[in-house]
Amino acid sequence: MPHTGFRLSAATGLHQGDRPYQQDQVALIGHPQRPGCLLAVVADGMGGRSGGRKASEQVIMTAQQLFARYAPGTDDPDRLLRQLVDEAHTVIRLTALSSEQEPHSTVAAFLLDPDGRGAWIHAGDSRIYLFRRGRLVRRTRDHSYVEVLVQRGELDEDEALRHPKANILVGCLGMQSTLPPMDLEAIDGVQPGDALMACSDGLWHYFTPEEFGAVIARYPARAAAEMLVNEARRRAGGAGDNLSLILVKVEDLPGKPAAPSFAALDAFMDSSPQR
Repeated sequence: MPHTGFRLSAATGLHQGDRPYQQDQVALIGHPQRPGCLLAVVADGMGGRSGGRKASEQVIMTAQQLFARYAPGTDDPDRLLRQLVDEAHTVIRLTALSSEQEPHSTVAAFLLDPDGRGAWIHAGDSRIYLFRRGRLVRRTRDHSYVEVLVQRGELDEDEALRHPKANILVGCLGMQSTLPPMDLEAIDGVQPGDALMACSDGLWHYFTPEEFGAVIARYPARAAAEMLVNEARRRAGGAGDNLSLILVKVEDLPGKPAAPSFAALDAFMDSSPQR
């Protein structure tokens, strides 16, 4: 994807895991008129086979419709992302009222403008990570029961992963009549060596940020995405959830020296199983 000063490379991953049906959905949408402008969306649906799938599909369709009308440099990324959460939540709630299902969905979405600035938003426990040369800069904080305990200092990150209520959300799309909790943050400007990744809990549950950063820094986007999916499947041991990810790497233009990477590849990736 061409860009002034740097280029973007991207990959997506989607796997059913060991569940009987797929409720995760992803969309990586390039702007039709402005190269270097993109919207990435991960949605993890919940609410039975058709309910969860329908909810996550509604998130993706809403994103596609809104981004088709987005004007980079003129429109506000924050406004589009808030509208995405608002409208998708409303549609999911209407679906719940007209059926016996209880459809819900997480959302993790980021928008990059051609100047490298933008924003991200999330609701639920799908996450967005920002890495710089393999090191974690920041990530979203889950709207979950255990994340509240982590923020209070009652659990650490490892204990949260093993907690029996780790999968209980305190907010996501469709859960209530009013808007759910959502966190919106600005992306001040990406640079070569940066990477943004949105993913569902079916992926992040199996990795530390250091492991993510090591793989992402070492490999091209497509190879890194495949490696992470394969390793998550291996670590799940036959009990894995649906998993999804979108990875966008910021790279130097051809002919420019690459920025140094300070992340060492962890030994667990030496032999990745096939899907």
